[in-house]
Amino acid sequence: MVDVARRFFASTTSAPRVENLFIDGLAVPSKSKPETHIPVYNPATQEVLSMLPETTMDEFHAAVESSKKAFTTWSTTPVPQRARVMLKYQELIRRDMDKLAMNITQEQGKTLEDARGDVFRGLEVVEYSCGIATQLLGQVQENVAQGIDTMSIRQPLGVTAGICPFNFPAMVPLWMFPVSIAAGNTMILKPSEHDPGACMLLAELATEAGLPPGVLNIVHGRHDVVNAILDHPDIKCVSFVGSNSGGKHVYSRASAHGKRVQANTGAKNHAVIMPDADVDQAVNALVGAAFGAAGQRCMAVSVAVCVGGMTDEFRKALVERAKGLKVTAGWEPGAQVGPLISKESKQRVCRIIETAPKQGGNVILNGRDIVVEQYPHGNFVGPTIITNVDSSMECYNEEIFGPVLVCMNVDSLDEAISVINANEHGNGTAIFTSSGAIARQFQTKVDVGMVGINVPIPVPAASSGEFSFTGWRGSFYGDLNMYGKMGVEFFTRTKTITSSWKLPSDGQGKKNTALPGLSGVGASPPS
Repeated sequence: MVDVARRFFASTTSAPRVENLFIDGLAVPSKSKPETHIPVYNPATQEVLSMLPETTMDEFHAAVESSKKAFTTWSTTPVPQRARVMLKYQELIRRDMDKLAMNITQEQGKTLEDARGDVFRGLEVVEYSCGIATQLLGQVQENVAQGIDTMSIRQPLGVTAGICPFNFPAMVPLWMFPVSIAAGNTMILKPSEHDPGACMLLAELATEAGLPPGVLNIVHGRHDVVNAILDHPDIKCVSFVGSNSGGKHVYSRASAHGKRVQANTGAKNHAVIMPDADVDQAVNALVGAAFGAAGQRCMAVSVAVCVGGMTDEFRKALVERAKGLKVTAGWEPGAQVGPLISKESKQRVCRIIETAPKQGGNVILNGRDIVVEQYPHGNFVGPTIITNVDSSMECYNEEIFGPVLVCMNVDSLDEAISVINANEHGNGTAIFTSSGAIARQFQTKVDVGMVGINVPIPVPAASSGEFSFTGWRGSFYGDLNMYGKMGVEFFTRTKTITSSWKLPSDGQGKKNTALPGLSGVGASPPS
């Protein structure tokens, strides 16, 4: 696969294409002005891969109308038929896994191995959506009063919307639209302007799988398009993954318009290292969780909290393991850490690293000045480790979103838990220990939504059951999380029906006019 990938990336030297919109099941050229187009860069080379049009308001409204029209028939399509589309869809994603991964590596920068993982974790949600029928079951209670039955059913909302980040260009869209459309909704999807290609490929595959025109539409753009999604009265809910400021804006503005919102935002994930932890296991887990995907994921471990202090053995093993990671373009053989998404991201990460020594930290492994000879213009930052960190430092308080691990020393497990709980975010955390009692104490007391015990990135597999991505506190706005059982609840609403089918008389020829359950409360039967 690596040889194929290198030929693929070597062949992308022609003039950048203009990306299309995807409306009514077709790739549609935008009528936006060329001067408003957004360049999509290869972050390892700075090559302009494509120009992304800013969707015009006329095009946006046409996409919403398309989805609104499609909802009238898609929402009444039998559930087994919708599930069969998902079954075919997962087959096609598997068929084109390498093609999707190559596109992600080219536009986003992550290694091919990470890119395949990106697609696969999204594929798990498609697999879950194949069994949507059991998740849409209602409830029935007979004889809640004499001759009266009550039932509840789950119904789709209508036109839904998804706003996606750059760091998982396949997984996050697949967290959103398969659950929504399998439940009977339609969706307007806006991929990141940094790497829209995977979304376009996924939309084409959905059409090939039999998804009718208008059920999934894709628009491009930045703030104006986002605000149009948040304001449009026909869009009933918004699913968002992105930055803290973006999530707050989406939640407040969409909620003000009466929309249901789920917004996953920033994180500062801590891993607690107990004195009884297996050193090799903890070091390998930290290196993968901190530096994999170049640290550009909201579940990256960015803080190591060493109870009793970091030992010399642990420090040496951590530095040696991190130094051994291969930093290069994601398609190169053996690549382990790719570039950051943009020059601006690299500058920000390097600036935050620079603040650490000034504020009392010790940079024991510095990746700021790394040079990748084949790709001198790439946005590369090597693995970086900072020790002697406390909660007053910028490198602790900022979500760095790069391959940087900061390390803190505490005296006890209770102090470690206090540090974690005092942080504004509550996405994920982990503990490394050989003690079940300590692990249980930690999972009970820590105020974080996803907890790993000797597992560094405790993201639940969507295809393994009804589990959801349950970020807490400053990492999530809303009350129904993504995918799994809560994802289905987010994209549906409950309708309760009470019915009475009584016999016309009491069996003795006398008409029964009493209203069951209302006698003695002032209710009068109809005359």
